[in-house]
Amino acid sequence: MASSCSFTLHKTAVVAPGHFPVKTVITSKMASFKPTKVLLYPKLGEKVTQDTLYWKNYKAPVQIKEFGAITNIDFSPVAPHNFAVTAFTRIHIYGPFSQEPVKTFTKFKDTAYCGRFRSDGQLLVAGCEDSVVRLFDIGGKVALRMFKGHTKAVHVADFTSDRYQILTGSDDYTCRLWDLANAAELNTYQEHTDYIRCGVTSKLNRDLFITGSYDHTLKLFDARVNKSVMTMDHGQPVESVLLYPSEGLLVSAGGRYVKVWDLLKGGQPLVSLKNHHKTVTCLCLSSNGQRLLSGSLDRHVKVYSTTNFKVVHNFDYAASILSLALAPDDESIVVGMTNGILSLKHRKNPEESKELSGQQRRRPSYRVFVKGKNYVPKQDDYLVSKPVKQHLEKYDKQLKKFNVSKALDTALESWTRLKKPEITVAVVKELDRRGTLKNALAGRDEPGLSRILNFLVGNLVDPRFAPVLVPAAEMILDIYKSVIGQSPVVDRQLLRLQELLEKEIDYQQNLLEVLGMLDTMFASSIPRKEVPCSAISRSNGLAQGEARPQLQAT
Repeated sequence: MASSCSFTLHKTAVVAPGHFPVKTVITSKMASFKPTKVLLYPKLGEKVTQDTLYWKNYKAPVQIKEFGAITNIDFSPVAPHNFAVTAFTRIHIYGPFSQEPVKTFTKFKDTAYCGRFRSDGQLLVAGCEDSVVRLFDIGGKVALRMFKGHTKAVHVADFTSDRYQILTGSDDYTCRLWDLANAAELNTYQEHTDYIRCGVTSKLNRDLFITGSYDHTLKLFDARVNKSVMTMDHGQPVESVLLYPSEGLLVSAGGRYVKVWDLLKGGQPLVSLKNHHKTVTCLCLSSNGQRLLSGSLDRHVKVYSTTNFKVVHNFDYAASILSLALAPDDESIVVGMTNGILSLKHRKNPEESKELSGQQRRRPSYRVFVKGKNYVPKQDDYLVSKPVKQHLEKYDKQLKKFNVSKALDTALESWTRLKKPEITVAVVKELDRRGTLKNALAGRDEPGLSRILNFLVGNLVDPRFAPVLVPAAEMILDIYKSVIGQSPVVDRQLLRLQELLEKEIDYQQNLLEVLGMLDTMFASSIPRKEVPCSAISRSNGLAQGEARPQLQAT
């Protein structure tokens, strides 16, 4: 709002001689400056759901730098639930809250893969680029067993449910079962025709296991019949597989797709999800089995509901994701990325939240500033009012000094026009109300005019701002029409503005056509009701019994 002043005019006419002349006296009383009123528009933020509250209840991530890309993360099933991180030529064991490894296995001649714990948490198995599978005791450093038989890199290694056998899958297109006690090979399966990069064993039946290959297939093997008993076609190179706790459903990831298969119906596909923009590399289930997580090279982790398989939450990371794991009870989310960064997010404890809120309440600043504000003076008290200092924004300070160009420049600063465009629009509206908008827009150089045009291109078609910005755009065209063609930067932005307006006009015309179609549909769907007219004939409009007048020939 502009600064306002009120004038009191005292005047008298010229009187006859002999009378005392009365002078015209003008007294002015300046009112206080009223700051520019910025309208508050409703924010269309994300819908807050229980999943949003649950998955956002994590602390700031702790980042640990590893020696190479992190290809696998696996939590120990027993307390204190340490987790193994496989990266480059070593496997690090971290405690649940430690930022330094509590144990390191480095006896690999080449890149290690797929370090996984046994169900009792005492042993760990891992594959390697040199085709040798190594078995480690968590309490030792040297490999207890070395399983040799594959001819290429081994990317899959896991324990069977009876703890005495090991499943491995390799780039030599074979998967094998090994006896843990004597490191002997029990069986070899050569049904895949490309690299085997993922696999999982059944936790309910020691003879069942599933492998996924770059030949686009998933195969369910039964060790009792020495061959696969079910084959499913994923349609893309398979990067990860996951079994539900009930083992009735299987989830596979490959390409941009996450697919769910019903094993109880012969591997029938249930749903195909395509929510990522790049290859999906890892899968994980929440502790209660009601949420499915998928990580991708597009730097996102999607959280799905397992009832309707819709995305209920999303995590963003700084680099492409290769591995993902959840701690028991979802206490931690651990993500491994291609740049060797390990990201750990720990869940906030209720006690910590209470302590934090208690610390905030102990701050005296708020109580100090509002002290005495609610005091009501008594009848005999003499109230001494203290002038309240008015804090003005930068643009209001310039408006108070009538520097209209500087006020507009202040409102067009980068942070304001990008994050708070409603402030810029409010200043433009105030300048237009004062009648000084044309002066504020005129006399600008190429960068200044380019900044204004850039703001118009970004906000002109916004229905909240269009009533204010359209007149401003017309003023700019009137002022600078003589310089069109002299600056390629300004010409390019004017062309963008023209294209934007043409598209918006087309959209509006299409919407009007759709609105007309809807009106026609709604009108035709409403049943017509006849209004009875008593004592009036519908045919001729005459009352019943009234004779029709006869025409007489002349």
